[in-house]
Amino acid sequence: MNNKTRTAWTFMAPMLLVLTLVALWPLGRTIWFSFTDANINDLSATKFVGLENYFGEYGLFANPNNTDGFFASDWGISILNTLKFSIVSVTLETLMGLGVAMLLNQDFKGRTFVRTAVLVPWAIPTIVSAKMWGWMLHDQFGIINQWLVDASIITDKIAWTAQPEYAMWTVVAVDVWKTTPFMALLILAALQTLPKDCYEAAEVDGVHPLRVFWKVTLPLIKPALMVAVIFRLLDALRVFDLIYVLTSNNNSTISMSGFVRREMIDNGYMGYGSAASTALFLIIGLCTVAAIKLSRMKLGED
Repeated sequence: MNNKTRTAWTFMAPMLLVLTLVALWPLGRTIWFSFTDANINDLSATKFVGLENYFGEYGLFANPNNTDGFFASDWGISILNTLKFSIVSVTLETLMGLGVAMLLNQDFKGRTFVRTAVLVPWAIPTIVSAKMWGWMLHDQFGIINQWLVDASIITDKIAWTAQPEYAMWTVVAVDVWKTTPFMALLILAALQTLPKDCYEAAEVDGVHPLRVFWKVTLPLIKPALMVAVIFRLLDALRVFDLIYVLTSNNNSTISMSGFVRREMIDNGYMGYGSAASTALFLIIGLCTVAAIKLSRMKLGED
């Protein structure tokens, strides 16, 4: 090992130590617990059960009490809820963020103030914004229901966060409100780096603005757009706080992280909850790899 390599490892050692303590050790312990019958009330009686928590009679990927298939089980429902939430919210946030970024990229009076104001929803802590929207959407005293009744849009007040047919879309709407500024900020940063001469040439040639967007702007910002989508997808797949505050343990909205919390904390099944946590980690990892592969294929085609 030469001096340069030794120096590099010396500088990296503290970071690797901290990473081991705060990430790898908890992850390894969680994986170990997933192979046991650990109960949070009595960890001293923990026994090794192998893959029982995954494929046993009552494991994550077994469905003994339901003949409708895996996705009718509580774990299957939480997977579907998480995927539905992630796909819909990330798609809407990307499209709306792109639109907001395009507007903020224009020259107009007060642009700095508007850029700052747009970031306010994203700056508010998720718990605070979820609680705020929970009050506004309250079925009896919420201002949203009152406005809709006063405008004769609805006749009876709606329990937006309790009724299964509305709960998931309510959560998605709140998440889109909060996170669209994040996507807009990342896309705006990409727009700011685009060369001006391309647009000047298009303007001289009289090219329609929509054609300029599809043929010039979108291809140039696609790498940054892909990165923004992957970052946001990772965040959406592990969603917990927003859904839990708005709808608690409602089966129509419970996410994979919510399922893990319920099994480990409410039910005390440390081993079973750890298995769900490990499965969640693997699912997010697979989705990340798939998204990166897809983005590379798309960029390669372009």
